[in-house]
Amino acid sequence: MRIDSVPINYTALCYGMMDKPTRFDGAMSMSMMRHIRPTARQIRCAVYLFFLLLPLFAVPKAQAQAEGPIYQVVLDGVISRHTVAYVRRAIQSAEAAQANALIIQVQSEGAVLRDLRGLAADVANAQVPVVVYIAPEGTASGAAGAWLLSASHLAAMAPNTSFGVASPLAEPISNVSDQVRERFLDEVAAQIATWNQERGRNDSWAERAAREGVVFNNAQAAALDPPGVDLVVRDQADLLTSLEGRSITLADGSQIILRTLGRSSQPLDPNLWESILLTLADPTIAFLLLVMAGIAIYAEFATPTLGVLAGIGTVLFIASMIGLFALPINWISLIGLLLAFGLVAADLFTPSHGALTVVGLITLVLSAFTLFDTAQAPGVTVAFWAIMLVALFITLFTAIGLYLVLRVRRQPVATGQEGLIGRLAEVRQRLAPEGMVFVDGALWRAVCEEGEAEVGEYVRVTAVYELRLTVRRVEASDTMK
Repeated sequence: MRIDSVPINYTALCYGMMDKPTRFDGAMSMSMMRHIRPTARQIRCAVYLFFLLLPLFAVPKAQAQAEGPIYQVVLDGVISRHTVAYVRRAIQSAEAAQANALIIQVQSEGAVLRDLRGLAADVANAQVPVVVYIAPEGTASGAAGAWLLSASHLAAMAPNTSFGVASPLAEPISNVSDQVRERFLDEVAAQIATWNQERGRNDSWAERAAREGVVFNNAQAAALDPPGVDLVVRDQADLLTSLEGRSITLADGSQIILRTLGRSSQPLDPNLWESILLTLADPTIAFLLLVMAGIAIYAEFATPTLGVLAGIGTVLFIASMIGLFALPINWISLIGLLLAFGLVAADLFTPSHGALTVVGLITLVLSAFTLFDTAQAPGVTVAFWAIMLVALFITLFTAIGLYLVLRVRRQPVATGQEGLIGRLAEVRQRLAPEGMVFVDGALWRAVCEEGEAEVGEYVRVTAVYELRLTVRRVEASDTMK
């Protein structure tokens, strides 16, 4: 039987035994086939070729992302709707640049829960690896830390830091039935637990945190089995070193291997408008702006300045409202603040001897402490020093105003007929005892109390009655006073 269907001897070509294609048939002897043996050099070439072609047949599931930039954002104020907008822009920028990682450093202690939940969802669904890092040392990240650490692809904490609050991590915004509230808390607990399970972190605390509240420091979180956080590192340099080579699974199932060794992060700072909004959303700044607006508007009414102070007060009031509306306000407390300003202002125009000011200050302090709903925004309060500073300033302002008012009231009347009493007058028509005197630029009919007074002498006015002055003679030395 002839085998002539194979025109080229590929076996011989591969081993280098033939220089050109060779036809053969079934008459080829077995001895010829035994001469086709691979040499050592040919074996080495085959091994090299195998390893060169191996990646084509064995594509790993986890692929290292190209060494894109490493971005960083820092959250150091109250997390509100303005913070969410800023972080969303940062995530979009990182995705567009195909960043290797986005580091969110959390060092804030207050957050609005309704906005925080949306931010956590954005972090969990990001198409770039997101690392949440609680730092620097001493930071108590509160509810923000609990939500963002759970949603992050990698959770890291600095020594002597903590996350969580001693109250539920979520509360329904409006009054709802117990059944609806329980269902809502079940969803929150399930979401936090699911995120931690997907990242291989401990989720046993999620149920209690959603309903009652928990607080973990870095040591307690790391001691859980499995740990509640991935890393405990001293600073960002250690963080980048520890992230090297870690595999991250994104929401779409793709896997990324981090390449961070020897690299540094690039800050993604807020733009000008974002910076303004983030500053106004600070509860202490919003409170101080409201106080300054009240002072400016009051000063406009007290000393008219063609609307300049009123314009400044209006701008300050609008700025304070922008900040306050980004936070959950207790409206009764806001009304109490406005009432306190009114009571302090009224004390300057009513003879209450400071009673209205005392009531106004008490109302102001109580309203400032309860201005924000801490159930919806744990950790969001007006700073104690700001409240005391405003109370001290208003006290001094009112005390000075009352002092000036009382001093004016004690001064003798300097205008009208009553203002003539005690003034010196020159006799223009002999007083015997009645005549004419010149005082305050006008001639007045006068009656001398003691005897007579000649023309050119000076007399002192002692009384005014029906456009007639009562005067008495004075000594020459008295006229020099």
